[in-house]
Amino acid sequence: MSTSDQDQSVDTPIPAPDAGTAAEAETEVEAETEVEAETEVEGEAEGRRLTPRQARRLRIALSSVGMVAMAVVLGLRIASRSSVLVVGVYGLALILCGVVIELSRNGRTRLGSWLLTVGLVAAIGSDWLLIP
Repeated sequence: MSTSDQDQSVDTPIPAPDAGTAAEAETEVEAETEVEAETEVEGEAEGRRLTPRQARRLRIALSSVGMVAMAVVLGLRIASRSSVLVVGVYGLALILCGVVIELSRNGRTRLGSWLLTVGLVAAIGSDWLLIP
C-alpha cells in the first residue's frame, strides 16, 4: 500500500470508473428508492403470511377439531340409527383426520389441507346421499 492509499478513509466510497452526469446519478437513486419501496411492500405482505410452523400447527388444530366433530356426529348417528355404513363413513373420516395430522407434522401442509377438505366434504356428502 502506498502512503496515498493509507490516507483515504475506510468509509469513503470508491468512485465508479464511468461515473456519469448528475442525471444518471438521480436515475440510480430513484431506482434504488423504488427497489427499497418494493422490498418494504413485500416485507409487509410476508408479515401477514403464516410461517411454516404456524401453518403446521393450524392444520393440526383444524384436523383435531374435525376429528372431534366427526366423533360427535358418529356417536349421534349410531345412537339414532346403528348401521355399518355409518360406522364406515365416519370411521374413515376419523382415520383421514389422523392422516392429515401426521402429514402436517411431517411438513406436508398443503397436501393435508386438500386431503382434509376433500375428505370431509366426501364424508358429509356420502352421509347425505348414502345413509337414509
